[in-house]
Amino acid sequence: MAMAQQGYDFHSAFNDTYSIVARKILRLLSENSRISITKLAEKAGISRVTAKKKLSGLEKELQIAYVPEINEEALGLNSMHLIFVKFSKEPDYDKIKSLLLASYIPQLAVAVKGTFDLFIYANALSSTEYAHWDKSMQILLSDYGALWRTSEVVHRQLGFFPLRNEILDLVKIKPKYKALLKVLNENARATFQEISRKTGMHFNTVAYNLSSLEKQGIIKSYTISIQKPIATLMAFFSKYSPSPNYEAHSASARKAFTSDDEYPVISRYLITAPLVGSFDFFTLGAFDNEKIAYARDVLYHKQLFKQDKIQIYYGTVERVLLGKLPVRSVDTKATYKLIRWTTELK
Repeated sequence: MAMAQQGYDFHSAFNDTYSIVARKILRLLSENSRISITKLAEKAGISRVTAKKKLSGLEKELQIAYVPEINEEALGLNSMHLIFVKFSKEPDYDKIKSLLLASYIPQLAVAVKGTFDLFIYANALSSTEYAHWDKSMQILLSDYGALWRTSEVVHRQLGFFPLRNEILDLVKIKPKYKALLKVLNENARATFQEISRKTGMHFNTVAYNLSSLEKQGIIKSYTISIQKPIATLMAFFSKYSPSPNYEAHSASARKAFTSDDEYPVISRYLITAPLVGSFDFFTLGAFDNEKIAYARDVLYHKQLFKQDKIQIYYGTVERVLLGKLPVRSVDTKATYKLIRWTTELK
């Protein structure tokens, strides 16, 4: 229990490769990727010319994608699932990618190196459609001896999953809203003029409808996805047999999930999500290397939840087969959405 008792404060060296100004710019874009250059410069404490130059450099270097954070439930997408896959035979990831692309349901698929091989985030228009896809994928992957374990995402404490346009094509909302979401999903920083040209809507109509999507809570925010690897990303699925102290252990884990350097390039924890089904929890975190990721992520939680007989399956990100990873920089203490499992603990 030594590591758990010592706390979770440590510095991530990959942040030192970027200036504090660059890190502030990434934080500002993560919080609102539609921020103007003038406002970006003001908040970062630099000139407008410098801000524009630095932003252009970061966009190219980090392969920044501008994406909206969409409220899936507001679109009627209530079949959120995370899927763990382990193969007993060498998989053909190009073929698996083509199988996944055949459906609108998988939103993100990532090959990992570790004690499992692939994780998938999926959502569907109905539980029936999801169930059919889930079973069909198990059949299609059976040649690889796939161990497929599905869990429902019941809550997201941190992070989000960018959606594909294929699913936005099918949601039951007004066509004008759908058109706007699809353009923003390709570039959430697009100007009103660019959106107007792509959708055929008048400039003022674009502004009005965009405001409507925000007021309805369909668009939560405008953010970014950093697509170039600049740290080791580790994902883990965990299963527990909760002890009477489980809630207290969870409170300690929350301190780890919200502990980070000041203005990191990317947040230490990008996703933390309680699950129901094959597993109880999923995380995606950023660390300097595999050794530190294993010690600070896997071993830390094994020690912390030892009384709860925790089982952890982990892997470092190797290849994104489909979708965009939610890699960004936010104030995790401010954005963490707390959930308590019992009412007794205050």
